[in-house]
Amino acid sequence: MARSRRRRRALLPRLFIRLVLLLGGLWSLGFLVYLGAVFTSAPPNPLPPADGIVALTGGDDRISEALALLAAHEAPLLLISGAGKGTYLGDFTQDDRNAATRYAGAITLGHMATTTHDNGLETATWANAHHMRSLIIVTADYHMPRALLEIGHALPGIRLIPDPVRPPAMRDGLTWPTLHLLASEYSKYLVVRAGLGSLFSDSASGNY
Repeated sequence: MARSRRRRRALLPRLFIRLVLLLGGLWSLGFLVYLGAVFTSAPPNPLPPADGIVALTGGDDRISEALALLAAHEAPLLLISGAGKGTYLGDFTQDDRNAATRYAGAITLGHMATTTHDNGLETATWANAHHMRSLIIVTADYHMPRALLEIGHALPGIRLIPDPVRPPAMRDGLTWPTLHLLASEYSKYLVVRAGLGSLFSDSASGNY
């Protein structure tokens, strides 16, 4: 009896190690799939008609891309989500001043979102107020999978059209800081897939 208990106690660490290795292998395999999706992502060409554009703050290229879409009449209205309290349009459009001035009446600054989960809620409030059924989503390519999940959870049934933007830091290939960012983002994506996105207190904008 005592020998049987010792064997069971000796077996538990081995089972734990095997479980950790299995989970690590599954995570690594999924991460490789995620990397492939990120580095091959591209918007539909041509973009289908949409009721609105949503840009998630965190990089100048995102706002420039969203303003270009607005100027090209890809959609009539633009939400800049996660602008933060006390900010105004000029804080995000210094390099696109003419476009921002010309289309200011079509642009809404969302001041309430501080996380990606909040981006989804802020987008839902804005889209429902304008009775929208389709949205172009502009954010960094690495952030797009999680952003689509969060917005999709907040707006079930609405069509989301991704327009991913490649951050400058990722245009020259992978570096250790970039790889760390991508690994962190992939882990957050898995948590959102599990329905726990509201637990995050991370910046909605990401690091790039």
